[in-house]
Amino acid sequence: MKFYVIGDVTVDHLYHLDHLPTPGAEIAPRRSTMQPGGAGGTISVTLARLGHTVTLAARVGEDPFAQVALAQVRESGVSESAVQTDPEYLTSTITVMQTPDGERAMISDGAANRQLDPAKLKKKDVESVDALIISGYSLTEGPQRDYALKAIELAKAAKKPVPVFIDLGTGAVNKVGTKLLQDVVGADYLTLNQHELLALTATNSLSNALAKLGEAGVSQVAVKVGKMGSVVWTPEDTELVDSIRPEKPVIDSTGAGDTFTAAFAHAILQGQTLAQAARAANAAGALASTAVGAQSQEITPTDLDNILKQ
Repeated sequence: MKFYVIGDVTVDHLYHLDHLPTPGAEIAPRRSTMQPGGAGGTISVTLARLGHTVTLAARVGEDPFAQVALAQVRESGVSESAVQTDPEYLTSTITVMQTPDGERAMISDGAANRQLDPAKLKKKDVESVDALIISGYSLTEGPQRDYALKAIELAKAAKKPVPVFIDLGTGAVNKVGTKLLQDVVGADYLTLNQHELLALTATNSLSNALAKLGEAGVSQVAVKVGKMGSVVWTPEDTELVDSIRPEKPVIDSTGAGDTFTAAFAHAILQGQTLAQAARAANAAGALASTAVGAQSQEITPTDLDNILKQ
């Protein structure tokens, strides 16, 4: 299958701490590392490792960090034909601080990614794929938002409409809030976590939030609910899909949500039901959490099949 992915590529600075620092405090991490990340990069790499042909639309700076941000993209064979280079803005970076109990704080800079030039989007690139996947961060601001919205229009207007997957992110929803809802109604499939769902809909319960999505026109949703797994929803049905625990210990959840989205789209295009796709996505997200870094744990179709047999 062929995918076109619009989203960020970043350099992730990961710090594993006993506890998050208080204002003015200086603490030493248990472990620190620098890894390639970003929703667009992680989704693209995961899909490529699962055997798909993938084109990534992102933007990096003319700086050494660009090589780090694109390292796994290049190694996994993702096409960089839609990756742009910015002469002014730096490659995006994210600082992630995470504790053993899962508490985390992040400092992120959209930088070059937000300058993705919509004039360079090619109609044929969208019309020729089997699915378009958009990270919610791409819909927050700047030329990148125009690029993403234009791509959705092209997908919907294609002679053979291209299914659109949109994956939200906590930072995107926190920044834009309920206004983001007007952009995601164009999704054939929407993936997000419980916090993002409640913030997007300005509601205080899962059922009310899903009902509001339905009223807005969204019809197929997968909600990530952490250790419980995920919830899949249509206007006709709601189902809890249990989590899957990998044999290896979970050590870093960075990028697990993006891996979930990639595996979900992979399974949907294989003809699986929402619940089946969510189970595969739960498994992939769990596997991704067994290595440090968003793209460190390679997940092949065999890996996914093996864990799903548990």
